Amino acid sequence: MVHEDSEHRATQQSDCAVASHTRSQGRLFGVSLGPGDPGLITRRAFELLQRTDAYWSYPVRKKGADSFALQIALEAGLGLPAEHTPLVFPMTHDAEILAGYWLRAAETVLARLREGRDVLFLAEGDVSTYSTFIHLARTVSALEPGIDIQTVAGVPSFNAAAARLGMPLADSDETVAIVPAGYGIELIERLLDDFDTLVLLKVKPLLDDILDLLERRGLLPHAAFVEKAGTPAERVERDVARLRGEKVNYLSLLLVKNPERPRGELRRGCRKKREDA
Repeated sequence: MVHEDSEHRATQQSDCAVASHTRSQGRLFGVSLGPGDPGLITRRAFELLQRTDAYWSYPVRKKGADSFALQIALEAGLGLPAEHTPLVFPMTHDAEILAGYWLRAAETVLARLREGRDVLFLAEGDVSTYSTFIHLARTVSALEPGIDIQTVAGVPSFNAAAARLGMPLADSDETVAIVPAGYGIELIERLLDDFDTLVLLKVKPLLDDILDLLERRGLLPHAAFVEKAGTPAERVERDVARLRGEKVNYLSLLLVKNPERPRGELRRGCRKKREDA
């Protein structure tokens, strides 16, 4: 059975190699790697990353910096292919600066796609959720609309954090909001009135202010903090008041439950058809 599986994988890789040379253009894959634990890489992503004919690209914050996404793949035992390249996506909110980097990254990828090569863009978490791949794919499509772009779903950090904490994100008819904390305290307070669970991402800049809000609303006992979910450096804090004054990592989040939130009536079943329809 092991021998047959090996032959099957070899045949698949050979078929992929032949296909990549017969296509006039390659395909761009956004490959989700999960939040950091190699065990959370999906089977689909792992199979793609085992291909010997595909070209790897991965994000870095600046030239020469390490790539968190690439590290996840390497820790999973995947070998770095002969052809690969980092793509620089700096940590800035300046739209003009970012546009230049998106364009350069897209042109780098397009050069390989035009050769008929498939390009795998490695990304931590899920590529459809606050991912650099979204911008890369959008820019590639703008430059060359006919490119085949595919996304491989993955495990987002908040799902991994909820599992680690044993804290369900939603039970029965509960509602969930997922939002970067940077939108501010006023928005977070409004969301607490409308949602049973809040997932607050990237809490570093406003952590103390968020803790003050949760204390005022009596929600500190219903909140938990996770930093670098699923990585060897993961940190879990259930007594979130202890975080006051601390500097936390950029890759950190808060899960907040709001058990006493007043709820309106929920309509169930199918909508009754109008008699005159």
